[in-house]
Amino acid sequence: MLTSVTGVFLVACIVELLRRRKLKEKYAFLWVLTGLVIIPLGFFPSGLDSVARAVGVASGVSLILFLSVAFLFIVCLQLSWEVGHLEEEGRTLSEEVALLRLDVEELREQLATRRTDPATGQEGRK
Repeated sequence: MLTSVTGVFLVACIVELLRRRKLKEKYAFLWVLTGLVIIPLGFFPSGLDSVARAVGVASGVSLILFLSVAFLFIVCLQLSWEVGHLEEEGRTLSEEVALLRLDVEELREQLATRRTDPATGQEGRK
């Protein structure tokens, strides 16, 4: 029963985070799916042992532990990929900002030299 309550709580939290726009849909799908898988396990615990035996695992608890570790590995791998992508994007944006700053400085220098008449040193037309 505690397992089912935990699953319902997980799904409710994910839906609330989605509603408040604190979690993106692409991440929420996996967590909602996890919650929906957890809910029936509380109502039918013997079903887990049957599934475990069918796939060649000694007990349902061992199967859950293995699947949990595999799930967390996949989540970590996906988040690592996202971080790498964001690092590359950040580096690209930093380079573009540096180039734009250089262009702005050059334009300011050109504007300053145009405002001063080189022959007399007096300010010219603005």
